Amino acid sequence: MLKLFHAPQSRSSRIVWLLEEFDQPYEIEYVTIRRADGSSERDPRNPHPDGKVPALDHDGAVVTESVAICLYLSDAFPEAGLGPQVGDPDRGDYLTWLAYYAGVIEPNVLAKATGWSDFNPVQAAWGAYDDMIRRLDRALDGRPFVLGDRFSTVDVLLGSALNYARGLFPENPAYDAYADRMAARPALKRALAKDAAGGG
Repeated sequence: MLKLFHAPQSRSSRIVWLLEEFDQPYEIEYVTIRRADGSSERDPRNPHPDGKVPALDHDGAVVTESVAICLYLSDAFPEAGLGPQVGDPDRGDYLTWLAYYAGVIEPNVLAKATGWSDFNPVQAAWGAYDDMIRRLDRALDGRPFVLGDRFSTVDVLLGSALNYARGLFPENPAYDAYADRMAARPALKRALAKDAAGGG
């Protein structure tokens, strides 16, 4: 059984979407987390070592961090086709984009959101924002998904970023079309309803 420890309107919201895409039985344990505004607090039920979300329990095996959960689920349920398996020619590209999302895209977007500019982006591990945008431009130019014609867990990560923080990315019709494709997915619509329910 899959159990997601989830706080609404947080990074674990994208994992609710991810689980809906996998179409596997799962349950949500709604927990509290420390919020940026100082509200709420760590929930003792949450198995994440830092009290954050997401945390996924799969029959007693706990996986944390969004990218790790993406890879874990795509490997655990290969029949869903949401991640190229070992031996697939797209496997290298898939792993690269998962790592790139965690190591480059998310830090750059966070830096832009907070106005953090007191650093040299060339020296920062994630590099310059403009370099990231050029790489995204190439990935989405004339392609429906990051991996081309196949939807994957990478699209859940990037689609979430574009849908929830569109203003942190430049104007680009390809981005708008991509975000619209992601927003139209039935799994995302179901996930948003569960997120809005908030356990209540």
